[in-house]
Amino acid sequence: MLWYIRQFLCFLSLFGFLSLSSQSDIDHWETVVSADDLWLYRLGTSAPPVNWREPNFDDSEWEQGVGGIGYGDDDDGTVVGPVTSVILRMDFEILDTSNISMAVFHADYDDSFIAFLNGTEIGRGNIGDPNLILGFDESPPIDQEAVLYAGGLPEAYPLYPLFFDNIIQEGQNTLAIQVNNFGITSSDLSSNFFFSLGITDSSQNYEPTPDWFFEPFFSTNLPLIRINTLGQSIVDDPRIVANMKIIDNGIGETNFLDDPPTDYDGQIAIEIRGASSQFFNKKNFGFETQDEFGENNNVSLLDMPAENDWILHGPYSDKSLIRNALTFEIGNDVMNYASRTRFCELMINNQYTGVYLLMEKIKEDENRVDIATLNSDDIEGDDLTGGYIFQIDRDNPDVDGVGWYSSFSPFPFYRFQDPGFDQLAQVQKEYIQNWIFEFEVAIFSSNYESTYQNYLDIESFIDYVLINELTKHIDAFKLSFYMHKQKDSDGGKLVMGPIWDFNLGYSNFDYACDMSPQGWIHECNTFVFWVNKILGIESVQDQMHCRWKQLRQNELATDFLLHRIDSLVNYIGPAANRNFERYDILGTYVWPNFFVGDTYEEEVDFLKGWLVQRLFWMDANMLGNSDADCSEILSDNSTEFNSAISAYPNPFEDIVTLSLPGVFVESGEVQVYDALGKMVFEIKNYNGGSINLERLLAGVYLLQYISSDITKAVKLIKK
Repeated sequence: MLWYIRQFLCFLSLFGFLSLSSQSDIDHWETVVSADDLWLYRLGTSAPPVNWREPNFDDSEWEQGVGGIGYGDDDDGTVVGPVTSVILRMDFEILDTSNISMAVFHADYDDSFIAFLNGTEIGRGNIGDPNLILGFDESPPIDQEAVLYAGGLPEAYPLYPLFFDNIIQEGQNTLAIQVNNFGITSSDLSSNFFFSLGITDSSQNYEPTPDWFFEPFFSTNLPLIRINTLGQSIVDDPRIVANMKIIDNGIGETNFLDDPPTDYDGQIAIEIRGASSQFFNKKNFGFETQDEFGENNNVSLLDMPAENDWILHGPYSDKSLIRNALTFEIGNDVMNYASRTRFCELMINNQYTGVYLLMEKIKEDENRVDIATLNSDDIEGDDLTGGYIFQIDRDNPDVDGVGWYSSFSPFPFYRFQDPGFDQLAQVQKEYIQNWIFEFEVAIFSSNYESTYQNYLDIESFIDYVLINELTKHIDAFKLSFYMHKQKDSDGGKLVMGPIWDFNLGYSNFDYACDMSPQGWIHECNTFVFWVNKILGIESVQDQMHCRWKQLRQNELATDFLLHRIDSLVNYIGPAANRNFERYDILGTYVWPNFFVGDTYEEEVDFLKGWLVQRLFWMDANMLGNSDADCSEILSDNSTEFNSAISAYPNPFEDIVTLSLPGVFVESGEVQVYDALGKMVFEIKNYNGGSINLERLLAGVYLLQYISSDITKAVKLIKK
């Protein structure tokens, strides 16, 4: 009901009938109730009076103590003995409600709580049933650990104007909170609570906010993902069951926290993922969409093709926030497939978690890595020969069968990806290991220059190398180095990719190799002997030289890449500010930063400046013969590179420029359609260059490019 009221009020505000307060109205924040204030409390040794949460309740006989009230973890101002529950009350004065825009209630607790402001519920945690209030002698379904004592942040429960204005009052107000322990034998009990106000003028009537405080938000220009873990902590393994809601009202629309879900509202199984990133405050997550029975549920999220395995990547050491998104967009333009991505903002258990990138997990699927499905009973003939997805990565000797070591120095570790090692039959594991051994023997032999193409899809290899060299990623050819083996009837070759994990690319590292825009990363960093041997073949170098020249005309044109960066940054917009309010790391070294900018703009400018220098260096130093006849080389090798049409800038204001596929741009037709499918713009003979779409209204359009042999389309967003 609150959502419908707010929408109606927003409608009225459009016509000047009503002015809604917002975050932009807030001058500063102050805290009116703190955990270490003097609280009244009652231990749960018997049932409390039924009206204990009401403002006029007589609590004069209750105990007094500095909060929090509890025991264990050294986060208690007042220590009490083992108890199943405790209830707390705090009266506080509001001098003037007219200069308060909104409020936020913060809760750090062990193991559950429910809070009331002037008798109205304002927050609850780890109770499960939204209609349940635990009795004084009842325990929550699972335990919940407090986090402030360990440097974490408490859960945030924003009170927005429409709701807040109806319950706050000038003069005395009352917070009443019940905390329930996970059984009388639990080793700890915590109850640290805070109540803060968003003040619209410069007055100073209350206390400063805690050091960890950051402003709550109630709306975003990005899609919003909300995850409720039902009181559980997300861990590395195993996955826990949680609820996820996605709110995406469309391009140009605002997404409010209390909007109804648009894309998803259901069960997921989620875990922390990553290696070195697990040490960061901002975690990465992998999750699976499930039905109510815990089975895989293939769904489309944020317009990406339906599947059930997804990743939430949280850029942290990458303070530009866009290194992965930028590179995956390049990958989708240049190669057959790279993970699709969508920026979003994430909240977990009512706690703002920052800007994230929703990504497709690498797996076999017709809309992801489109190779033959390998079932566990495909153990002979052509069925046995593909498709396998695996990667060169860190070894894991503690898990039997997770992968295998190469027989050739420096002994890279091949890890099964999809199917995973526990899904493969033994004969399938032996087949792919033997096949890779044969491939390595062929490359190690003296006649490898005449045999490598029997095993390797050279086009994918060249594209994979060029993208990793462009980014000069410190982990290139060493970690997260993905490849897949086709079924023999589909060609039977080893195909490089998909590309993966570029948060340390573009000189975002300070160890091992030269981080300048000069030099080849494959000469410094590879764990795989066959990468450098193949790159030493003269014909491969010439083909790579020609491919680079081809890409530099379109997909890797300097202006196009810079516009692409600007488009990503503009799309993130004010969410970047919120992210760095949540994670105060600008101007601070985060492993393994080479450059440390004082502002977000400096981080983005460094990325752009480094990329321009890298492009120019690769132009001047590209392997191969600069005088080679590229049209003949690409034709003779039957190169079928996947080139996509791209538009920049996108979103645009009036002028848009297309990046067209192919070495030579032939004359084609451009058609632009609006959201209703009506053609609103047309060019009969388009040979490249900018297109003036000034007369179109702001909105979403589909641009289609048609020539004699291709039809390509791209979505346009006019601001």
